[in-house]
Amino acid sequence: MATTTQARDSKGRFKDENGNRIGNFGAIAGAVAGGAALGVLAMLGRKAAVQSATALAGDWMDGLIAEHQAVLKLFDAIEATEDKASGRRAMLLMQIKHALAKHAIEEENVIYPALRESGKIEEADELNREHGYVKQYLYELENMPNTGPAFLEKVRKFRADLEEHMDEEEERLFPALRTQLSEEKNKLLTTAMNKEGFKVA
Repeated sequence: MATTTQARDSKGRFKDENGNRIGNFGAIAGAVAGGAALGVLAMLGRKAAVQSATALAGDWMDGLIAEHQAVLKLFDAIEATEDKASGRRAMLLMQIKHALAKHAIEEENVIYPALRESGKIEEADELNREHGYVKQYLYELENMPNTGPAFLEKVRKFRADLEEHMDEEEERLFPALRTQLSEEKNKLLTTAMNKEGFKVA
């Protein structure tokens, strides 16, 4: 059985008996793969943590109401800022945007189609249209100076319109849909909604 002798060159690199460099490719590839696996696990853990509040709230309607309340708390925080708190306002606006984007995906991909299927076609289309205005508000807020009173005025108008939208869902449309659906269909809707939320969490 042949043995390979190893020696170091003047730069400390390993060489075999023929003077060929022996690389550490295997160790490097293993470290890269291990780091990638940890990154994927961290991402999945973060997604699970973000979606868990919705999933643990109960069924699909309870989860969406919990998300409404979480967004309103972010509005409370941004409305409590002073004009000079530019960085904090930008961070809170980014959090509002992410929370509303995830929420919109859940509603638009699962709940509104279920509303249409139940015969509430006009109502579902109106809610979808209102989501367009949500995106418009976010666009305008991101593209205006956030250090003056006009910013908070726009935030307050946005919140008022958003609360109207939420009230329509929470008080009328969602309870009616939940009552109309079977227990099994409500469970399927909850699973589908959480799956959509997890994708973008």
